[in-house]
Amino acid sequence: MQIGADEALAQTAVSALTAQLALAPKPGLPDPRDLAGAAGGRDHGSLRWSAKALAPGLTAMAAAARRTGEPTAELRAELGAIGRCAEHTVGRAGGGHRGALWTLGLLVAAAALTPEGGPEDIALTAKRIAAHPDRRAPRRPSRGSTVSATYGAAGARGEARAGFPHVRRALTALAAARASGASEGEARLDALLTVMSTLQDTELLHTAGPRGLRHVQSGARAVLEAGGSATPAGHTALTTLDTDLTARALSPRGTAPLLSGALFLDTRR
Repeated sequence: MQIGADEALAQTAVSALTAQLALAPKPGLPDPRDLAGAAGGRDHGSLRWSAKALAPGLTAMAAAARRTGEPTAELRAELGAIGRCAEHTVGRAGGGHRGALWTLGLLVAAAALTPEGGPEDIALTAKRIAAHPDRRAPRRPSRGSTVSATYGAAGARGEARAGFPHVRRALTALAAARASGASEGEARLDALLTVMSTLQDTELLHTAGPRGLRHVQSGARAVLEAGGSATPAGHTALTTLDTDLTARALSPRGTAPLLSGALFLDTRR
């Protein structure tokens, strides 16, 4: 029975990731429109395929959390070890999703620890897991940690240790957009833009620096201030942002995993 529950959590997380991948138009990010292009089509198709390869690792993370029963340092170390194995598996399936594995892995483990908990409970439990250092992690600094240190950005680790504030903001944006009459796709786009408008995206800082980050944040805010993707003015602003980021080759890749996390927690309301 527990194995079934762990697999169900993993499949829910993979479904959240594939729903994020299916969303369009995502400014500066891979989406189904890329299938029209040769190189982009291979990239997006690979992302969809390799998303499925996350399931065994996420199942193992849920099982580890359920077996441990508490957000301990030992659990954090085990999740890290499972995550590194899962990265290898996903790499053989086509690659990508490192940020989603981090976000969804912690949230799946937290959900296993709080089976009756709602989104806030799960985010708090994930925060408690992430507070522990991964004692078995490689000692060499990651690119994300280096960028975080250079620019003072929280990064993926800081986001988790703060209880995933941008995931929670995305959930709030989802609810607000639905309440205003937006379609599900429009609500999810507004949630993504909400994250994009404030996140100190270390991936973007690495590739484009602070100026590129501010440009993306400003463009996302412009869409939301115009009324969001469901309004004519907001849709026009979204189209403008999409065209602009493509032309500038600006890709806010750190935002997509957080939307995936929000879509996962959305199933627990």
